[in-house]
Amino acid sequence: MSRKSLLMLVAVIVLIAAAGIGYYYTSGSSQTAANGQGFEIVPSDRVLGNAKAKVVLIEYAAPSCPVCAAFSAQSFPQLKAKYIDTAKIFYVFRVFPLRSDDGQAEKIARCLPEDKYFAFIDLLFKNQAKWDVEFSQINPALATPEGVHDGLVLLGRIAGMSKEQVDQCMVNKAEDDRINKVSSDGESRYSINATPTFILNGVSIGSGNIPFDTMSKLLDTELAKQH
Repeated sequence: MSRKSLLMLVAVIVLIAAAGIGYYYTSGSSQTAANGQGFEIVPSDRVLGNAKAKVVLIEYAAPSCPVCAAFSAQSFPQLKAKYIDTAKIFYVFRVFPLRSDDGQAEKIARCLPEDKYFAFIDLLFKNQAKWDVEFSQINPALATPEGVHDGLVLLGRIAGMSKEQVDQCMVNKAEDDRINKVSSDGESRYSINATPTFILNGVSIGSGNIPFDTMSKLLDTELAKQH
């Protein structure tokens, strides 16, 4: 392992332990919500909630990011129940790839029907041990031997796709262009260099596994401003 890789691995372990710091960048649905100052919603975004809400929360995340998986498991269910399902906010999820594997995972998710997208992202988060190459470095005792490609094929088959369909999805060059544009826009507009990063009505409110209580206060403050 190179010195750079070793330092990156140590940083990952520290970040996971901290549980409040974003996972750092290390490599190069139709809706009617109005675009606001500081953000833009596009037809290819995957979204949940009230498209007419005055409060828009955008999450930039990576399927292989362990801190993103922690937020998804610990805070997102409460966020969804209190703010998304009650139509208080409009939630937008965007993949900000940390490595090419994230792009492959996102391309498989995009091949599924739109209403199956978030379930597959959740499946990716919950099963990082089956496909995330860094998982075996961080938690070798828990990692499974599938490898990136076979692990993604396995998860795709769980979602109802054949191996051939998964492979075809992963070579979609048009999706590569879209994913790269999302990433470059996130960097240029919000200076994103960590996942997950959250943008509230066009303003970054931080990165990492933000506790639900903290997120709730930020959302309540923004909601109050809109009334």
